[in-house]
This record gives sequence, C-alpha cells and structure tokens, in this order.
Amino acid sequence: MAGTRQDGSPTVLRMILARQLQALREKAGMSYDQAAKAIYSSEWTIRRMERAEGGLKPLTVKSLLQAYGITDPGEIETFLGLARDASKPGWWHSYDDVLPSWFRIAIGLEESASLIRAYEPQVVPGLLQTGDYIRAITAASFPAATEEFTERAVALRLTRQHLLSRPEPPGYWIVLDETVLRRPIGGRKVMRAQLEHLATLTERPSITIQVIPFAAGWHPALYGMFNIFRFPSEQLPDIVYTEALTGAYYLNKPDEAARYTEALDRMCAQAASPEHTVTILREIIKET
Repeated sequence: MAGTRQDGSPTVLRMILARQLQALREKAGMSYDQAAKAIYSSEWTIRRMERAEGGLKPLTVKSLLQAYGITDPGEIETFLGLARDASKPGWWHSYDDVLPSWFRIAIGLEESASLIRAYEPQVVPGLLQTGDYIRAITAASFPAATEEFTERAVALRLTRQHLLSRPEPPGYWIVLDETVLRRPIGGRKVMRAQLEHLATLTERPSITIQVIPFAAGWHPALYGMFNIFRFPSEQLPDIVYTEALTGAYYLNKPDEAARYTEALDRMCAQAASPEHTVTILREIIKET
C-alpha cells in the first residue's frame, strides 16, 4: 500500500499517508482510542494524523505501523520515507509573510494535480494573471499594503504560475464569467494587457479557457469560485477548493466533489467553446 509515487508535493504526500494509516487502522479493527493507547498518545493525535493536519513524525508513524501489525522492515521504511517527504516544507513556505495560512494547502494541491478545473466569476484566476494585474488586485485587497508586501505577493503568484509551463504541466480548464473580462481592474492599459495574455495562453495545449456570456443567463455556480483538483494517484479523491473573504473550504467527499463536477460540466455546456472564447477575447480587446 505504501508503494505510492512520492514525487508529489508535501501536502499531497501527507494526505496519501493519512489515508493509508486510516485504512491500516480500520483493517486492524482498532478504534481511534485503541490506536492512541497503543502508542501512548491521544485520540486527538490519531484523528489529526488521519485528517492530514500538521506534520507526521516518523517515530509516531513507526509506532502506529507496529500497532497495526506491520512488521516487515522494508514496508516500514517505505512508510517512514513517505512521512519524511511529507514533512518537508514546500517552496511556498518562503512566502509565509504574504501567504494566508488557509491558502497553503491549495498551492500544495496545485503542485501535484494532474488536472485542475475551475470556475471564476469575479477576477482572472491567479494562475493566469499578469504582474500588473496582480499589483492592481493586491492594492484593492490591501489598501494599506507596503510596496514590499505588494512585490512579494506578485513574486509568489508568478512563481505559482511556473507549474503551467513545466515540461509536464497539469491540464488547466477554466470557465470565466464574462464579468471577469469586462471588469476594468487596474485601468485600461493593465486590463488590455491581461486580456491579450489570456488570448495568448489559449494557444497552449494544456490550457482550456471558456467564457460564459451574459446572454447565458443563470447557471449552477453563480454563488462563487471553486477549483476541482484531480490527481494521478488513485489513493486520492478529487478535492474541491472554494474560498471566502477570510478563509477556504476543502471538500473531498465523493458526493460533494461529484456535485461540483456536475455543475461545472453544465457550465461548460453553456459557455462559449474554447474557439469562440478566443473570438470573444479579441472583440473585447478591440473595445478596451
């Protein structure tokens, strides 16, 4: 079970290990309380580990494996290697000064996803923003921000975008509300450059952009943005990420993810095709 790929982000590796530990505990027929007593710990610690919250100490993992009946040294070492990799900080930890704690998991999910599908009703998503557009968004979101904070925020977002240009990028399929293209963020010059950037990005085979025109009327997700992350590892389900003003929600129950996927499928059907979306972008650029 532990022989999973270990080339994912620490965030995803922690989730994979958490699911494996849960499966082993259940196979051993042990409750949270029984597992905790076996390693002289608390039930809260076991629950946190199985929810992938916080680090996974190798000694604690080893004790749990032994309690669950895992005795083969090679299998134990594989688990411990996964635990060590899962505890390493991601590159984004160097941006903790400008990175909200609730967004760190999302970056880790981006790094390991094989497919990211998303809906955005308000602004161009961070993975597709230009530097000047990021500065305008940051200035509007944090009016008291210093120039240093703003430039750090720009650097963080542009670094995130590297995943779309790496040798084997994830598929990125975004549905935008037409409002996103017409809201003049940063002024005419900034917005025009951003729209031209979007038009250029549509030429990449790994990126699909669709626009839902105003004429489409009501659609299933008028309530807010969301991302759906899919992973190459079969041990992880699709994970839905959605955010509010001061936090984020991560949904990984199959029925919840299925509802979001169904809503996004319906929006894709209502939206302009990728080819027609390019035409819409070009038309709006001429108007800008």
